[in-house]
Amino acid sequence: MGNVNNTIAVDTIIEKEPFRIKKTFFRGIVCVLFSILVIVPFYILLINATHPTADIMNGIKLLPGADFFKNFQKVLDGTGSTSTISFGKALFNSLLVTIPTTILQIYFGSLTAYAIVVYNFKQKKKIWAFIYCIMMIPTQVSIVGLVRVCNITGLYGTFWPLILPAIATPTTVYYMKQYMENSLSIDIIESARIDGAKELYIFNKIVLPILKPAMATQAIIAFVSSWNNLYTPSILLATETSTKGTMPMFIEALKANDKERDFGQIYCALLITVLPILIAYLFLSKRIVEGVALGGVKE
Repeated sequence: MGNVNNTIAVDTIIEKEPFRIKKTFFRGIVCVLFSILVIVPFYILLINATHPTADIMNGIKLLPGADFFKNFQKVLDGTGSTSTISFGKALFNSLLVTIPTTILQIYFGSLTAYAIVVYNFKQKKKIWAFIYCIMMIPTQVSIVGLVRVCNITGLYGTFWPLILPAIATPTTVYYMKQYMENSLSIDIIESARIDGAKELYIFNKIVLPILKPAMATQAIIAFVSSWNNLYTPSILLATETSTKGTMPMFIEALKANDKERDFGQIYCALLITVLPILIAYLFLSKRIVEGVALGGVKE
């Protein structure tokens, strides 16, 4: 009887094997297609950064040219329509805004989510509902009030309105709350309290290490969002473009003059602008993989 059951099981496996192979092959094809869709734009960006404007205007190029250093020198010199914005200054300004924004957004977003998950207090549901509703308000609506506050406080034309609002980012709070509910054990916190640990010590030394995968994911999102932000800086720094312009404003200035537009210079500047994002992703990707692996382990 046992031999018969084993034979049936083997026959079933053999029958399913062709379907499994086809399914794996189909998945492989889909992955390859999506990889091509992701890689091709970056490849074209890299190739166009090595060609002059005349070659780029003639169509898509698949092989690199010899004008990369010439285009790069134009970006550094800030020639043509970018004479009012220095590349080095724009790069420094973007880093000056993006790095503190990312740190504040991740830390205080995690701290807020921790308070909502761990503590029980009155109006907790209403406060969470308020945070949830704030997520639905677009920047184009909230910018009106932000500009007015900046005018009243004298912060208009400074970097502070671009950095300080990161402390209250509802999307980060929402994500970290969802992650904590699935990965943070309240028993660990209670044990630390019994041992006499203070609340900030518990959060900084016990909770934050547990949240590293989620923090890495949100750090990439926050970094990319702040680094690529053009709308808010263009409004809040409109009077200080020459000294406080960011990289997106620098790229926009490159495209501003239709008569003197240098596509080789534009693509080279875009390539340089993308590099910090890639570096940030490579630096934090290990934590993301750890988070995915952690989420895949079931007790």
